[in-house]
Amino acid sequence: MPEISRLSGGSDCFELAFVEREATPNWAMKLGIRLHLAGLSLSNTVSELDRFGVDRARSTVHNWVQKADLQPSGGKNPDHVAVDETVIQINDQQYWLYAAVDPNTNKFLHVKLGTAQNRGLSELFFGELREKHDVEDVPRNQGFLVCERDVLRLVNAVFLVDGAPWLQEALRRHGLRFQHVTHGNRNAVERLYKEIKRRTNQFANHFRHADPATAETWLLAQAFCQNQLI
Repeated sequence: MPEISRLSGGSDCFELAFVEREATPNWAMKLGIRLHLAGLSLSNTVSELDRFGVDRARSTVHNWVQKADLQPSGGKNPDHVAVDETVIQINDQQYWLYAAVDPNTNKFLHVKLGTAQNRGLSELFFGELREKHDVEDVPRNQGFLVCERDVLRLVNAVFLVDGAPWLQEALRRHGLRFQHVTHGNRNAVERLYKEIKRRTNQFANHFRHADPATAETWLLAQAFCQNQLI
């Protein structure tokens, strides 16, 4: 599988901040996480690890993914941010997946799982995005780059959204600039959504008894994985 070789090629693409009780070698945990996120089922991932003399249960690999807390890296400074939401099926229940993408790189900036389309969840999503990427609210005619603590930050990025009133109102409340766009750069989000939905359908059994928080952690890890493949 090309995705596996491309993802596993970067052994330093993430670090593990947890220590497993069974003292599994760090390289083995990283390999298991990468193989699973790149498309192998838990059963096949366990089989691959067994070839290296690492005998672990499927639930153990699942826990590694959860504990790794993988997600799109912060501190980015895009000049445009494409935002969209889509329905995603998890455990026989519909959820809304919110995503922000840098259309210039086609990489995820942030994703969030919610139970509805509304202004409250949209405000929470944009609040997390601002905290993660330091997008500030400044007057419309004063968008500029500033340097603070040796970190280059973009202020007043332009958010590309559709006509959803809850998204637009949430952006207004955060003081963020936006444009109503129905094509062009926003297509980057739709293309990535298709891949995330494909992976979610592929791992349908993975979500059979998952709660929303667990599913969101997995989706964040998938967004991280997709960024590594681009």
